[in-house]
Amino acid sequence: MTSEIDPELDLFAAIARLKREQDAVILAHYYQEPDIQEVADVLGDSLALARAAQKTDKRVIVLCGVHFMAETAKILNPEKKVVLPDLAAGCSLAESCPPAAFAAFKAKHPGAVVVSYVNTTAAIKAMSDYVCTSSNAVAVVSSIPKGTPIIFGPDINLGRYVASKADRELLLWPGTCIVHETFNEKHLLRLLAEHPQAELIAHPECGPEVLQHAHVVGSTKALLDHTQASPKTEFIVATEAGILHTMRKASPGKTFIAAAPERLGDDPSCGCSTCPHMKLNTLEKVYRCLRDLKPEIVLDEDLRLRALLPIERMVAVG
Repeated sequence: MTSEIDPELDLFAAIARLKREQDAVILAHYYQEPDIQEVADVLGDSLALARAAQKTDKRVIVLCGVHFMAETAKILNPEKKVVLPDLAAGCSLAESCPPAAFAAFKAKHPGAVVVSYVNTTAAIKAMSDYVCTSSNAVAVVSSIPKGTPIIFGPDINLGRYVASKADRELLLWPGTCIVHETFNEKHLLRLLAEHPQAELIAHPECGPEVLQHAHVVGSTKALLDHTQASPKTEFIVATEAGILHTMRKASPGKTFIAAAPERLGDDPSCGCSTCPHMKLNTLEKVYRCLRDLKPEIVLDEDLRLRALLPIERMVAVG
């Protein structure tokens, strides 16, 4: 079978060889498993990966993340082949915003500017005026003239955070991320008591009951940068656990503690902070998709063009 892999194969060497042969670049999100992070040419958050996809001169883009990230790369690169290691790697937040329901919500607020989080399908992006990431959501909203009604979706927690930081009223879509919803206030307070010198750093997709205790709130990249610059040596990290690998590599003398238990049994009121969709990608699947150049992301050209402008606006905003 063509899908079989020799168990003796050195996957790291084989992937390096296939990248050269296929003229490919591997873009990986911080939430990928450590082995995938190690083979990536570019490792970053959603905004960094979108910018890297826009700039690459490679013929093939292997997007190691979830489906909407690969769609974004394809929207920006219609002439390139974009492949995703596992086509089933979706996103709970994107799925929480069905296009028909969002269109009906938008119709109730005529004249509103639509800012959609990048964690959405191409169909939602095509209905938007701007796309944003957690890195630039405040800047995007702040760039819209005051007094303009703004629909923000789908993450309601990020929307609340952006509204407070930009001092704007937003019409919020009620979506959430299953990973960032797992963080439990009681468990976090216990961790803070056990580690009194630690900083709690949190992604703005976390709920307000978590953010109120955070010493630092920021995007995945902002949290990573903070841990490197801070004189603190211990951090409790309230975002997807994949970033801990990068944080430990960047600051080997510091201690990083996942803000959720690693196993459900540790605390029945709180699940682990691993995204099941991100972790569908494996090193073996990266090898296969480089070898076979599939699963490939294919988009309707009209949909792609309608989604392109708001993404270009996102990439242009600092």
